[in-house]
Amino acid sequence: MTIRVLIADDQMMVRQGFTVLLDAEPDIEVVGQAVDGLDALEKAAELGPDVVLMDIRMPRLGGIDATRRLTGAPGATVRVLVLTTFDLDEYVYEALRSGASGFLLKDASAAELAEAVRVVAAGDALLAPNITKRLIAEFSRVSSGPRAPVRERAGDLTERETEVLSLIAQGLSNAEIAVRLVVAEQTVKTHVSRILVKLGLRDRTQAAVHAYESGLVRPAGY
Repeated sequence: MTIRVLIADDQMMVRQGFTVLLDAEPDIEVVGQAVDGLDALEKAAELGPDVVLMDIRMPRLGGIDATRRLTGAPGATVRVLVLTTFDLDEYVYEALRSGASGFLLKDASAAELAEAVRVVAAGDALLAPNITKRLIAEFSRVSSGPRAPVRERAGDLTERETEVLSLIAQGLSNAEIAVRLVVAEQTVKTHVSRILVKLGLRDRTQAAVHAYESGLVRPAGY
């Protein structure tokens, strides 16, 4: 299946550059370009892309708000991969909380960009280790107040599912979790699917955000 991509960026050269890079991939097709957040919402509704590459700083409507509207719409299935030149904590935190499935810097290579599109299109989260560390630090900074008991916060997750959720929040892939828990990778995939269903979450990114924001998982040293 061909992955349909919409590129939202206020710089024409960036849009054209990404278009050339992605259209060179046999399984990816750029179906449209948007010049700002409002244009992205209109084009997404018109073109029905699988993935939107979303810049953060744009006129009229920024990427964070546009992402929130896109992913928060009833029945929304589009995935958003946030692209930015600004490697700052506040953007990581807000982009993921707004519903983005991934976060990638604009200096990523063509191969990294294409793989990122494939990852989020498949429903997985793109949480690079350095991004995960900053995400954890930011949640630790903003989190405050009493925390509910783990079992209450975890709903009806089993002990193993809670363990898997903790590892997801640390940025581990299914393969890495399988090695850590000494189980088959397919078993981990099953656990992840059940976690998302039980907690009413869309993907691994939301699972990681939920784990830290709810206090179910706390970074070491906090």
